[in-house]
Amino acid sequence: MPPLPDPEPSFSSPAMQRRLLLRAAAGTLLFSPWLKAAQARAAVNLAATPIGRMDLPWWRKRFEASLQQVRRSQPELVWLGDSITQNWERSSPQPWADYQPIWQREYGRYQPLNLGFIGDTTSSVLWRLNHGQVQGLSPKVCILLIGANNLGRPHWGAHLTVPGIEAVVDKVHQLLPHTAVLLLGVLPSKRSAWISAETLKINAALAQRYAHSPFVTFLNVGHVLLDAQGQPDPALYLEGHEAHQTVLLHPDAQGMERIAQAIAPTLDKLMRISPDRPMSP
Repeated sequence: MPPLPDPEPSFSSPAMQRRLLLRAAAGTLLFSPWLKAAQARAAVNLAATPIGRMDLPWWRKRFEASLQQVRRSQPELVWLGDSITQNWERSSPQPWADYQPIWQREYGRYQPLNLGFIGDTTSSVLWRLNHGQVQGLSPKVCILLIGANNLGRPHWGAHLTVPGIEAVVDKVHQLLPHTAVLLLGVLPSKRSAWISAETLKINAALAQRYAHSPFVTFLNVGHVLLDAQGQPDPALYLEGHEAHQTVLLHPDAQGMERIAQAIAPTLDKLMRISPDRPMSP
């Protein structure tokens, strides 16, 4: 999209604020400085606002394919999230990038469905849910892992991301009232000191928010990715297998296997919950 003239003088106009936010919802103005300014002036939390990415051809293609897959599926388990979840689809001759054998071993018996999209934020997942992403499904469990990308390019801190994650959880529960939600904490990463600090704040807030929820189980399993010094272990991240890589974000196959094993007892318990009645709000 070509650069637009500086809209700062017209930000005081409610019409301009509505226009920018509507463009965000349509996916045509994503994460620009102007949009952040519009958000601040309009007092809208974009992390909790559905924002599509249909302007991206690959994303549109994946979303449309996922709707077809949903129509053909009757999964007992759904993973919902961003690229960390999408990576479960990867196969590779390199063992550290070969996720599919672990996926099949850990989840194959549940006819699992992978609804992970590279780059998605809480707002992107909300948009997908609002546009039929889980329509017609009734899985026993939905594993939700989202929030890492909020802290990246959008730079949405804990005060914005926590309500965004809560909005996703509420939407999942609204659309899948018989489904138990297994909410995973934002995983540790090596990106910036600010991101690390905000990740801790997010997980602490979510642990408190869902401590006594009858339909959401919160698990913070990021410790399985840390080394003896309490830092992200490069040997457990995809980026750690690349030369001169200073960022650690995506767990590799071994890292995801550790996560799968850490959540297995809770998942097995949730799978035994009777789906005969909606979970309590």
